[in-house]
Amino acid sequence: MARLPRLDLAGHLHLVIQRGRDGLCAFIDDDDRRRYLAAMLDSSRECAVAIHAYVLMDDEVLLLITPAAPASLAQFMQAVGRRYVKAFNHRHARRGPLWEGRYRTTVVDPASHLQACIRLIEQAPLRRGLAVQTGDWPWSSAPHHVGQKSDPLITEHAMYWQLGNTPFEREARHTRESASLLVEQDVRRLLDAARHGWPIGSASFLNALKQTTDRPISPRPRGRPSGANA
Repeated sequence: MARLPRLDLAGHLHLVIQRGRDGLCAFIDDDDRRRYLAAMLDSSRECAVAIHAYVLMDDEVLLLITPAAPASLAQFMQAVGRRYVKAFNHRHARRGPLWEGRYRTTVVDPASHLQACIRLIEQAPLRRGLAVQTGDWPWSSAPHHVGQKSDPLITEHAMYWQLGNTPFEREARHTRESASLLVEQDVRRLLDAARHGWPIGSASFLNALKQTTDRPISPRPRGRPSGANA
């Protein structure tokens, strides 16, 4: 079966997963992490991509972004890779690819899933037992969202402003919501959607999305078609 093309739709929210090849670490030390963040900042400006949330784990990166133009997402991921992988290989005296094949991504309905995706991303260190609170992990957008620092990487999505009328109100509500871990079922559902490339959102959102792309946006039902001869 032919591999489906990735969805890369201008103006839409995308959840992105990129993993280290064969489970290897993509970040050895904090200098690597700083270099990756710098690569993201330069590439986001170059490719017109807005970053709403991110986390760097040892072996993977999770992102929530909006590309401004067709193909911006792919261009952004390629630009980050060019900047980072060359420097990583040089620093650590290695050769070859760093990432596990293609990055995975899907389109997300911000009205129904923006906050869930941000929690999914920023709570990744908590799920692995690496932090107690999201703001404890410095290599994510969480310190920005809870008011510990201002992160130049972050551009808030328009829906995020509904958390409050002032930065203080938004930070306080974000902190309260982040204290509650996403249930495992929601974690799996969001990650599976990104890994398989199936958009996630309300029925009206998915119906509208069908009008913007020729690519299927949901898997075909398994088994024989209804009414097929025995």
